[in-house]
Amino acid sequence: MTGNRETVPENEGAARRSSRTRAAILEAARRRFAEQGYDRTTIRAVAADATIDPSMVMRYYGSKERLFEAALAVDLHLPDLTAVPREQLPRTLVLTFLDRWERAPAGDTLLLLLRSAVTADHAAARMREVFASQVGPALAPVVGPQGAPARAALVASQLLGLALGRYILRIPSLTHPSPEEIADLLAPAVAATLD
Repeated sequence: MTGNRETVPENEGAARRSSRTRAAILEAARRRFAEQGYDRTTIRAVAADATIDPSMVMRYYGSKERLFEAALAVDLHLPDLTAVPREQLPRTLVLTFLDRWERAPAGDTLLLLLRSAVTADHAAARMREVFASQVGPALAPVVGPQGAPARAALVASQLLGLALGRYILRIPSLTHPSPEEIADLLAPAVAATLD
C-alpha cells in the first residue's frame, strides 16, 4: 500500500476494465438497437457511443449478430401469478409490463426485440422464445396447461401491441393515459382471453 491507496493486482485491474468495457458496449448496443433496429445499427455507431474503437466491439463479440444476441438477455420478471387473485390477474399482467417499459422504455430489451423482430428473423425467433419460455409457464398454473400456450400467445400479442402503439409508434391516445388508465382499459380484454 502507498498512502491510503490499495494497489490492485494487474490482472484484477485488467478484468475490471474488461468488465466495464463489455458493459459500456452492451449499453450502447441496446440503446442503438432499440432506437434503430438491427438492420440500421452498425458496429461503428455502437463503438462511438461506447467511446471505444470498433475493433474492441469485434474483439469482445465477434460480429453484429453475436452482439445483438448478447444484448437480448430478457427476464420478464413476472410475479408468481398463482399468488394473484384471479380477478386481479389481467390488471397485474398489464401493469407488470407497463412498469417495465415505463422505467426504461428507450433501452428496454423487450422493446429492442419488438422493433427488430419485424425485419430480423433471429430477433423474431428470440421474441418467440422469450414468450414461450416465460409467459406460457407463468400462465399455465392459472389457465391450465392445455390452454396455456394459445392463451399466452394471445396475451403476449395484446401486450406487444400495446408496446408497439405506446412506445414505438407513439400513438397519442396511447401515450397520454397513465399506466393505471391503460390497465383499466386493457384488463377486460386480457381477462376475456384468459377465461
